[in-house]
Amino acid sequence: MNSRLKLMIVGTLTLGITAWGLVRLLPPEPFAPPQSLEAILTSRPEIQKMTQEIDLGFAQVWKQQNLTPAPRAPDLTVARRLSLALAGTIPSVEEIRAFEKVEPSQRLDWWLAHLLEDRRTSDYLAERLARISVGVEDGPFILYRRHRLVSWLSDQLYANRPYDEIVRELVSAEGIWTSKPEVNFITVTVDPNNEEKGPDEQKLAARVSRAFLGVRLDCVQCHDDLFGKRWKQTDFHQLAAFFAPAEMSLTGLRDNPKLDYQFRYLRRDDSETIAPQVPFQRELLPQSGPPRERLGQWITHPENRAFARTTVNRLWALLFNRPLHKPIDDIPLEGPFPPGMELLADDLIAHHFDLQRLIRIIASTRVFQLDSRSADPTHPIAAQAETHLAAYPLTRLRPEQMAGSILQSSTLRTLDAESHVLVRLMRFAQQKDFVKRFGGVGEDEFDEFSGTLPQRLILMNGKLVHERTKEDLALNASTRIGKLAPNPSVAVESAYLATLTRRPTSAEAAHFKAQYRKLGIQSSSSFMEDLFWTLINSTEYSWNH
Repeated sequence: MNSRLKLMIVGTLTLGITAWGLVRLLPPEPFAPPQSLEAILTSRPEIQKMTQEIDLGFAQVWKQQNLTPAPRAPDLTVARRLSLALAGTIPSVEEIRAFEKVEPSQRLDWWLAHLLEDRRTSDYLAERLARISVGVEDGPFILYRRHRLVSWLSDQLYANRPYDEIVRELVSAEGIWTSKPEVNFITVTVDPNNEEKGPDEQKLAARVSRAFLGVRLDCVQCHDDLFGKRWKQTDFHQLAAFFAPAEMSLTGLRDNPKLDYQFRYLRRDDSETIAPQVPFQRELLPQSGPPRERLGQWITHPENRAFARTTVNRLWALLFNRPLHKPIDDIPLEGPFPPGMELLADDLIAHHFDLQRLIRIIASTRVFQLDSRSADPTHPIAAQAETHLAAYPLTRLRPEQMAGSILQSSTLRTLDAESHVLVRLMRFAQQKDFVKRFGGVGEDEFDEFSGTLPQRLILMNGKLVHERTKEDLALNASTRIGKLAPNPSVAVESAYLATLTRRPTSAEAAHFKAQYRKLGIQSSSSFMEDLFWTLINSTEYSWNH
């Protein structure tokens, strides 16, 4: 290829990319209104009535504790929280521009409808919920496909299928783990070194009790409860007995009624056959049917409030990064319960375990929309205020949230299911590599964790931040803004929106605009690269606030 032809190709590509980039810096065309927005607006009075009752409960606690709640957070801050909680990333500049075009009184409803219709949300929530039901390990490869289970769960959430139906299917599914992905909830417990044994009844009993009932029944696996005296060793093993008939066959997971559960209790000489029984509210257990189907019916029975409370606590934790009741998997059956839990459980049961409705209610409460900062700088938020949710609790971004946010910050356009397949593949690979290096949080998602020095170094000197902030007109927002922003004000504002989901303060804007002018237009790309690196490495970027 001669040099003239090369120049023509490069020139054409550059002009095309530049033109595309120019379009992306201009105010984008508004998103089409979410399809569910009208229904959401219609039901708003009913949602508001619920949130007022929940807010009243918290207000009473604040009064008792002599706490002054923080003011309401700015709209963009609330939008950032929701995006991190539901989609695992911060909003794009494109989304922020569209969000700000919506009538202020409808912004939250619009944003929630937009996120709940976004495939990123069902994918991210499916991954978070899968952690509690099957953990994070890959399991026995021959009999287990975690990604298929997560994909199936995402489909159910995207269709807003009632959560009780999803759980019943997980507990009672039969078939091949590849064509019936829900079966993987059971097959993950098969010992890869002893596949002939079949699913592990005790692991399944522990999973079910913690994930769906909010009870640490596995603590009495070896002996009776030595402190509370509520739970007996028999409670755990009777629950495990429901899974004894499950066996692996040529047609996948099936129930064999001839199989039973054998166990030798503490201080007894011999093993004995254990009959299936549930640990409480035995009157709700169906009298007939396959054992796992009966168990699924009992777990999700509308009068089994442990299931509703556990679901409320889990969704609350996803939105706040901390559960309403701690520990998340140890909720007392008789209370006392924190403000809002019983109201939310009642509503969840009455509306057939509609998770999207539950998310809307929680996100609409005053508690969720409080600022994390005090209105009075001389009286910053104290730990007691965070404990009682008189201010939105500060929590570090999870590793995958950090990776998703860095990738989103580097482009003005939204990285979602509509993105080009190559962009999505690159995003997947980069995010996976970052989380592997940064370190995941494992199954115990809501245990408090602190940042480490290696993690800080990965942000400062790591591959992902370098590649997504370096000069690259085709891929990176920093270069595009540097080349195409009409003036320093637009450039600095765009960088702040892309990274911190807010505009710079007057002092910040003045500082960086002065730096921009000092370096001159010839160094604009280099300046924007430094500015993006600085903002991504700021403390504010690394925290959910």
